[in-house]
Amino acid sequence: MAMSGGVDSSVAAALLRRRGFEVEGVYMRLFNTKDKHNERAAKAVAKNLGIGLKILDLRKEFKKMVIDYFLREFKAGRTPNPCVVCNQKIKFGLLLKKAMQMKADYIATGHYARRCERKAQSAKCKATAKNLKFFYLLSAKNKIKDQSYFLYNLTQEKLARILFPLGGYKKSEVYQMAEKWKLPYKKGESVDICFVGEKGHREFLKKHLGLKKGKIVDVTGKTLGEHQGIWFYTIGQRADVGGPGPFYVIRVDANKNLVVASNKFRGEELYQKELIAENVNWISGTEPEMPLKCRARIRYGHEAVPVVVSSIKYQVSSNRNFKVNFKNSQRAITPGQSVVFYKRNEVLGGGVISWLVY
Repeated sequence: MAMSGGVDSSVAAALLRRRGFEVEGVYMRLFNTKDKHNERAAKAVAKNLGIGLKILDLRKEFKKMVIDYFLREFKAGRTPNPCVVCNQKIKFGLLLKKAMQMKADYIATGHYARRCERKAQSAKCKATAKNLKFFYLLSAKNKIKDQSYFLYNLTQEKLARILFPLGGYKKSEVYQMAEKWKLPYKKGESVDICFVGEKGHREFLKKHLGLKKGKIVDVTGKTLGEHQGIWFYTIGQRADVGGPGPFYVIRVDANKNLVVASNKFRGEELYQKELIAENVNWISGTEPEMPLKCRARIRYGHEAVPVVVSSIKYQVSSNRNFKVNFKNSQRAITPGQSVVFYKRNEVLGGGVISWLVY
């Protein structure tokens, strides 16, 4: 059980114990911090539940796989999604591998998502002769807290080894169980970007990437103001240009060190009907028949909207990318973020928004 010291993983561990599982807790040290509250809370919860707790120091791997990626993407003018990468490479990458080395049957986390297991219907399911089962990743019962968006890189092999104990519960129910069982978890909600610290991601970027002045211009190229670094901007956010506005970022140009902005919140420059997705993973293990009609989310918490997905292949590359066409234009589609495909509650897969089709 991946334990962070927070209420979600603490209750998830308690639920597994009550369901008869033999549970071993694991706390991951992911980045340097003077605050040891989370680790102390995880130890206290493990002691309360009567389970062991191993401490894994993954700070070196986390820096290389998540933090360096985070900084590299912002420097390139894109907006990264560190939670997606952390889930793919750390929690369901390194941690899952270590759990299997420990001879564990499953790895469990406090994610709000569901895993459904059924018999395989055909060879397309990638089920082996040894294990004729097929696994679905579903959105959580609690739609507000649903975290399935961050898990689209899971595979059949990994889902066979994963449990999500909280997928059928609401957050209020989780708090009620925590109080009922008197779990000594750390109070307060976890933050989206855990490693940036209390000062926020802007100060984190300033510390690691510094300042690099450049122009903020409008769509005609007229200078509106000055920026301190393109990494402080993402598409759709409000841009302070020091004059009459407000202005909103419509594009970040790393090559020219420019931020392009518009004074129209719902201006056509901020809306697109198509995007290109790369590094796409299909949870079934097989690419669906194209073109694919489904729904898609372009950011966490965003409504899943109707799309048509079609595959494209460039002559200069063997990579298989996908064009996503939206029924209605979407505001602030952002390169670097993820587009995740759904069929009702089922997560079909997803990929990284590579570039927009203007």
